[in-house]
Amino acid sequence: MFDLIVTLIPVFPLLAVLANGLNVMLGHRYSHEIAHRLAWGSVLLSFLCSVWVLGQTLGHPEPRTVVAYRWFFGADLTVNLSFLIDPLTCIMLLVVTGVGFLIHVYSVGYMHGEEGFTRFFAYMNLFMVSMLLLVMGSNYVVLFIGWEGVGLCSYLLIGYYYDRVSAAKAATKAFVVNRIGDAGFLLAIFLVFANFGTLEYTEIFARAGQLDSAAAFSIAICLLIGAVGKSAQLPLHTWLPDAMEGPTPVSALIHAATMVTAGVYMVVRNHAIYDLAPDALLIVGVVGGVTALFAATIGLVQTDIKRVLAYSTVSQLGFMFLACGVGAYVAAIFHLVTHAFFKALLFLSAGSVIHALSGEQDIRRMGGLWSKIPKTHGVFLVGTAAIAGFPFLSGWWSKDEILGHAFVHGHYVLWALGATAAFCTAFYMSRLLYVTFYGESRVAHEVEHHIHESPNVMVYPLLVLAFLSVVGGLIGVIPGGLENGWFHQFLQPVVRSAGAGGEAAHEEGHLLVYILMAVTTLIGVAGWFTAHYFYKLKPEQPDLLMNRMKGAYTLILNKYWVDEAYDKAFVEPGKAVGRSFDKADTAGIDRVVVAVEQVTDLSAAGSTWVEKHVIYGGLNVTGYANHLAARVLRRLQSGLVHHYAAILVAGLVVLVNLIVLFLWLGGAS
Repeated sequence: MFDLIVTLIPVFPLLAVLANGLNVMLGHRYSHEIAHRLAWGSVLLSFLCSVWVLGQTLGHPEPRTVVAYRWFFGADLTVNLSFLIDPLTCIMLLVVTGVGFLIHVYSVGYMHGEEGFTRFFAYMNLFMVSMLLLVMGSNYVVLFIGWEGVGLCSYLLIGYYYDRVSAAKAATKAFVVNRIGDAGFLLAIFLVFANFGTLEYTEIFARAGQLDSAAAFSIAICLLIGAVGKSAQLPLHTWLPDAMEGPTPVSALIHAATMVTAGVYMVVRNHAIYDLAPDALLIVGVVGGVTALFAATIGLVQTDIKRVLAYSTVSQLGFMFLACGVGAYVAAIFHLVTHAFFKALLFLSAGSVIHALSGEQDIRRMGGLWSKIPKTHGVFLVGTAAIAGFPFLSGWWSKDEILGHAFVHGHYVLWALGATAAFCTAFYMSRLLYVTFYGESRVAHEVEHHIHESPNVMVYPLLVLAFLSVVGGLIGVIPGGLENGWFHQFLQPVVRSAGAGGEAAHEEGHLLVYILMAVTTLIGVAGWFTAHYFYKLKPEQPDLLMNRMKGAYTLILNKYWVDEAYDKAFVEPGKAVGRSFDKADTAGIDRVVVAVEQVTDLSAAGSTWVEKHVIYGGLNVTGYANHLAARVLRRLQSGLVHHYAAILVAGLVVLVNLIVLFLWLGGAS
């Protein structure tokens, strides 16, 4: 019974993918209503199964492996399509399916009337399948399949409006940048197999102590490269803000609540390896701390409502990496959970604002909306307070735990980076709230008369997420307090428990922990008050300050010119190489044409039978073959996204099987 229920969790959305995918291919044989019911209904069934699995795990926290399919075996290598069920898996399952269900329901209203309605839900369900494989897999191969699957779905959903050049470019950028991280991930898999002769988590982590420090460091760094790409950390962060070209539910599900947290999950899952490589772990913390502050500063001046939230996501992911870097693995997952609540709420609330304003995303053309869309205003206020660290809301508990752990264990520089980022977070989110909902209306006249609250199908998920943003943090403190809450005790069998202060907090006493909580609370209040002063009490001050600090403002507004630097260092040279090959091909074709003309002249002059029929005929056959091949191959560049998706899926299948074959041959030798 247990094995069957576990297997059904990814199967339900997979069936919805097949049904809606075939419906699109066959010309929409059933209605949009049936399509969306299949989509969110399948995710709801997966969520219910996940709740049942959690109930079973509460009484038996020891890891259990469920083999769904014996995929590849021979020599020293065995690869199964199998799932590892332990407390960490259960937490991730609830986040993915629970938040995913709410976003699917919200999407019914948000995507209403879209031409590609059924296609959208097929992509969303395909993402759910991939994400579930990623968090449930019991070995690195299943993890890699899910890892690449969510990357593919990210490409498809960012480029959902494929007729827009900006969306197509953003999708391509996300796909290419993530391939850089995936190369590191593949190297990590090869190193793991070379050192352990297996790819199963349970066997590897049980024998992790056999690794020498150099091997552990190499594996940890390669895993980090993969995590940096997927979770948009420096220097591979540039794809995430551009990914806002996709529909807002996509931003909420993939680029806030689930997919981008895959890197954090992977680091925590591999904590047994990272514990053996303290230098690599420190690098994780530094990357997280620097990214948290870097992205937070960019969020200070952005004017697109979704881009502010995008840079906020990059910054909050930096907090999670910082937590991993200081050994607070439980705190990282705790913040992952609370972040899923309030960030999904904020993105969906932003979508409600955009829906009310007929597609407007520039906050400079908003203002005074609190009385016109009061429900959206209320839930956005809750989400802002949660992420800014308002006392007793979900973000306050998890973020303070990370900063407290960093300070108590002597990582003062990382604490300072996180504390400064926390101030920036409170400021830019309060700024976003004030500029969007308060003050005088700056909405265009033709739009103002059509402002309306979102339908209930969009509002109800917002209310649920707002409730979770308020009370969700209590799972980390009830019933045992800061260090012994249910969440920490539940994850204890999987990772080292690291509460707000951990063992060091017991040594120093609880007083330091509470002092640190008070300090970080004051930091959040200072951020809010600064925004209140600039955008409520003295609204003319931001423009005056901008003019006085024009250089710094321009630097931050242009995102430190990182994208431009990448263009000059990598993109333009790559294009130049491509153009050089194109010129070389053109020159080669010209030489062939000259040769053909020469042969033709010889034939006309009465050349021999060999010259006329063998040489000239051979050239004709070659030319016809090239023409025929061109007619076939050009169909691959059809401009149809679903054709490209099919090619990508086929390539992924071939790549995974080649990897398995390579590993098998390596084991056999």
